[in-house]
Amino acid sequence: MSTVDRLSVLKTYKLFVGGKFPRSESGRVYEVTDAKGAWLANAPLSSRKDARDAVVAARKAFGPWSGATAYNRGQILYRVAEMLEGRREQFAAEVAAADGVSAKKAAARVDAAIDRWVWYAGWSDKVAQVAGAANPVAGPYFNLSTPEPTGVVAVLAPTDSAFLGLVSVIAPAIVTGNTVVVVASERAPLPALSLGEVLATSDLPGGVVNILSGRAAELGPPLAAHQDVNAIDLAGVTGELAVELERAAADNLKRVLRPQPGDTAKGDHWLADPGTERMLSLLETKTVWHPMGV
Repeated sequence: MSTVDRLSVLKTYKLFVGGKFPRSESGRVYEVTDAKGAWLANAPLSSRKDARDAVVAARKAFGPWSGATAYNRGQILYRVAEMLEGRREQFAAEVAAADGVSAKKAAARVDAAIDRWVWYAGWSDKVAQVAGAANPVAGPYFNLSTPEPTGVVAVLAPTDSAFLGLVSVIAPAIVTGNTVVVVASERAPLPALSLGEVLATSDLPGGVVNILSGRAAELGPPLAAHQDVNAIDLAGVTGELAVELERAAADNLKRVLRPQPGDTAKGDHWLADPGTERMLSLLETKTVWHPMGV
């Protein structure tokens, strides 16, 4: 057969759960198209069962990941950036199709996403100094406040920044010791699913990041109501769905990160300096009293 007659081998996209690549237990897929409506791939259409499985994997990974040293977490995040640098062209092509931008803009967003992994990696052993304190008290005691990770975080990823926005909500959650279940952009999930391939070979323990593709309206409610999810980031949802998820999250007093202005807007909002707000929002403060001279 000549090369002219050869059929391309199309990529099969899968979920990323517990460090593995399962298909959706439902067997469902949906068509993903580019900004002009051209078919790109079939993505798994995750079910509520997939969401529950992802929470189980995230909870199992939380103890070892939160117990790792800050230095170790930073090294692993830096390794993710290294591997993304090696696949820069692939991600630039996926982002151009997903976000509907020029090749130049797509490359700039990928570069910014790689730099963001490095930036958060540098915060791993410094955030405790920002969020913690030695508190003055009237008495013969040391009083210390130290930050601890919240736990399992459900993330509804940004819809119109399929890669840079995604990285901007995942990295601050995991660098502080949390584990995450991410619902990728329904419209453009392919960069997120490809990110799973990078994470699987980057020393990141299985279950720290779990990536689902599908409908936010289907996956958001079971995650918001799940009793073993400790926080939810609503970066990718607005309107009635955001209100519904926030109400469901109140049942077990989940921490809720509300959508910020621009989170779901088109454009380069996510190129701005991320600051420390998302990191600090996913930390709990533990205060320890210790008597002096004992």
